[in-house]
Amino acid sequence: MKLVTVLLPEAYLEGLDELVRANMYPSRSSAIRSAVRDLLKKELWTREGRP
Repeated sequence: MKLVTVLLPEAYLEGLDELVRANMYPSRSSAIRSAVRDLLKKELWTREGRP
């Protein structure tokens, strides 16, 4: 994996932290990876026929 620095509004960080506290994700990074994967599936991969 590669490191990517992202600036997010405080409200987004609070939401990420809430998901981590609820044990829905083990870390902020994991939640962000999941969100990026879902975005790519929805916006890019389905148009290209990728899984």
